[in-house]
Amino acid sequence: MADYPPQMTALKTARAIADGRTTSVAECDAAIARIEALNPALNAVVVKDYARARADAALADAAIAAGERRPLLGVPMTVKESYELAGHVQSMGFVEHRENIIAEDGSTVRKLRGAGAVILGKTNVPVALADIQSVNPIYGRTVNPWDASRTCGGSSGGSAAAVASGMVPLEIGTDIGGSIRTPAHFCGVFGHKSSYGVIPLDGHRRPGADNADRPLSVAGPLARAAEDLAATLDVVAGEILPRATIASLDGVRLLVLTQHPRAAVMRDIAEGVERVAAAAAGQGAIISRTSDQLPDLDALFDHYIRMLMVIITGGAPAPDGSVMNVQQWFGLQDMQAQFQRQFARLFAHFDAILCPVHGSTAFPHDDTPDMAARTIMIDGAVTPYADQFAWISMATFAGLPSTSTPIGRALGGLPYGMQVITANRRDHDAIALSGLLHALAML
Repeated sequence: MADYPPQMTALKTARAIADGRTTSVAECDAAIARIEALNPALNAVVVKDYARARADAALADAAIAAGERRPLLGVPMTVKESYELAGHVQSMGFVEHRENIIAEDGSTVRKLRGAGAVILGKTNVPVALADIQSVNPIYGRTVNPWDASRTCGGSSGGSAAAVASGMVPLEIGTDIGGSIRTPAHFCGVFGHKSSYGVIPLDGHRRPGADNADRPLSVAGPLARAAEDLAATLDVVAGEILPRATIASLDGVRLLVLTQHPRAAVMRDIAEGVERVAAAAAGQGAIISRTSDQLPDLDALFDHYIRMLMVIITGGAPAPDGSVMNVQQWFGLQDMQAQFQRQFARLFAHFDAILCPVHGSTAFPHDDTPDMAARTIMIDGAVTPYADQFAWISMATFAGLPSTSTPIGRALGGLPYGMQVITANRRDHDAIALSGLLHALAML
């Protein structure tokens, strides 16, 4: 197990800079030094932009001296490789796009810079962002900060590894198949999948394309503190989200799910979720484990996988040669709308769902080309790799916000988390609950 020295979180860094206890230049140089020291073993940061970062840090210090205050003013961070960063390659791991130099920052990067963030570079991803591991033929493999023999997750795997190791306090990723939540869970940090449509994705396009936003796909921050997620979400969101209505656990209605009809879960993780639920009950939370309002999760998973495969393949023929026609696509969208309405009814009775992110802790690297042939060991039993997408499917298919919340370490020391899922556009409630529940878990 690696042992990383504690670093200030993003907002604590911003406050320290604003108060004159440090400077943006000092924090930028310290982050660069951490990257140079730690990255050779982890391979998380694969694009470096140190010269501009140092220049931006100096500008941040000048702005502070002039009395300016912005949410992330002077805070060093990195962004996922798939974001458009001026002057640098955006490849999404495709060899054919390894020379795809971006002329100007995408919208999310512009908003982060506008809030004062100092961007040091970009972090690693799998090819096409299509795996829960982060390895590609351009940049190689990113490993888990706590065990190099295991995955850091994907597709925002470099993001989670950079935050977990303390290289940077803040990252921004994307999520369509758990790509924020799963790396956060494997690496032991916070990660927020936003409500569908909240964060514009026009600065996150397939290399060489000028495509529309893809269904299901969203962006969101990763950090070592829940408050950092909330502040960053407000910076990059394209709309003003409702403020959190939850300040304590007293009276909060929680639906706790530790079993899924399609996906196994480690005993350590299930017990960890239950332990947090019991602690929340001790603080006055109202705990339920069943509800007549809960949608059919088995059917939801099937519909989600069908939609996901069409999206990530661009509608290419399935292995059996079949192609989804327009009528079938419309029917799938109708099913999605039905599940969205069912969840809306459920959240009239509950404030949040607590459930696993993934059924295992970080698993050993697996380069089996056919993902359908891969397996994962859970408590000594072999389980299909792809079935684990079931845990993240409900929030994704229904477009709901979900915060991956670190809550413990399993036997062997690997971290794990749980999802806090709330109603559509109640992102700040999910993040607020995440912070409260994490604090309980750490007691």
